[in-house]
Amino acid sequence: MRNAVQKQLICVIAVMLMASVFFVSTQASAAPKTDDIGVEADAAILVEASTGKVLYGKNTDALLGIASMTKMMTEYLVLESIKDKKLSWDQRVPVSKYAAKISQDYGLSNVPLIENQKYTVKELYDAMAIYSANGAAIALAEAVSGSEENFIKLMNETAKRLNMGESKFVNSTGLSNSLLKGMYPKGTKEEDENLLSARAVATLAYHLIHDYPESLEVAKTPSKMFRQGQQGETKMNNWNKMLPGFSAAYSGVDGLKTGHTDFAGQCFTGTAERNGVRYITVVMNAKENGKSTEAARFSQTKKILDYAFSHFQLKEVVPANGEIKGHETIDVAKGKSKEASVSPKNSVKIITEKGQKDHTKINFKLNDKVMNDQKVVAPIKKGETVAYVSATNSNLKDLGYVGGQTTDSMTPVVTNESVEKAGWFSLAIRSIGNFFSDIWMNAANTVNNWF
Repeated sequence: MRNAVQKQLICVIAVMLMASVFFVSTQASAAPKTDDIGVEADAAILVEASTGKVLYGKNTDALLGIASMTKMMTEYLVLESIKDKKLSWDQRVPVSKYAAKISQDYGLSNVPLIENQKYTVKELYDAMAIYSANGAAIALAEAVSGSEENFIKLMNETAKRLNMGESKFVNSTGLSNSLLKGMYPKGTKEEDENLLSARAVATLAYHLIHDYPESLEVAKTPSKMFRQGQQGETKMNNWNKMLPGFSAAYSGVDGLKTGHTDFAGQCFTGTAERNGVRYITVVMNAKENGKSTEAARFSQTKKILDYAFSHFQLKEVVPANGEIKGHETIDVAKGKSKEASVSPKNSVKIITEKGQKDHTKINFKLNDKVMNDQKVVAPIKKGETVAYVSATNSNLKDLGYVGGQTTDSMTPVVTNESVEKAGWFSLAIRSIGNFFSDIWMNAANTVNNWF
């Protein structure tokens, strides 16, 4: 009898062990892969453009070659100089011997420039942004900073200012320094390369399209003539083949910058918008079936965009000028009214997974610049920013944000009405009332404590 019980017990234990092994193995096989959408690239990233939230990443913080994606920084600094009125679009700038010599190398992407001849900033910018013209990028760098040497100092300083993390700019073009015919910027070496992470590149793209949305108007230009009817006339076909009418056309794509060198491989920073939702993508050293081809950077970007548009949606949680639950009003000190109604200046949105329940949290932060003891001090004008609001979805995997953010972009909360400062008599009466109210409350609490 004992032997029979022992055999049964052994059989039960064996079955349980087999079941546990089967459970563990199935759980392991069901676990998501690090690269769960099969992107074939050394690094890649997906960012929702309005919030800067990272939704997918592969090797996002590794420093890698970026080739002509470098020119996004050159674009940013040219646009900044125009905003600051240091340059203007119609300003004519001379071309140095260095810029002219690089521009005559047709093994590189270029429009021909003539030494000492002047070209408008707009001509050079379009050539750089549409056709990735290297000589034009150098000419613009010299126009902004006097020399490319000074310009790369500005590039690296700006990278820090934009919270791009560890980065290294050694020239304005993204070419390997070894291709600059011995004229690479002073302070750099012939073997030097521009190096950024996928996260840093996405951060740069984020700032470029947010700070200067006009950059997209040029980036999405499919083709343009450089100096039409003049010496050096060149047809500039956009290298972004995901634009409408090209071989890898993808609905919604309107930017942003390709790049390729032997060192960096095939790279592409893309951006696409559909139904009011915009995504930023980056692929670095993209391949297809193990081969590095021009088409690979677009096919791998397509995988990321397909994933983005099919998997995520942007959800409005508070409409512009709507009420914020729990924060419909704000307390006012020394005003004719003791509170003022408030609402967000813009709509508050979060990114959510389609078909999945989201857990939304509203984040409300008072504007310390106008606050005094948790109250806004009168007088207050209508439309004054008194707080900031954002929303987060705790169901989404936390992959961080680009641009040094730690939460979704904060939307200004403004007053819906003006509140005038109360007169001295009203304030005095209110102060006396508060004094006796405090005495009464203290006395009541004392009596309650007796019992």
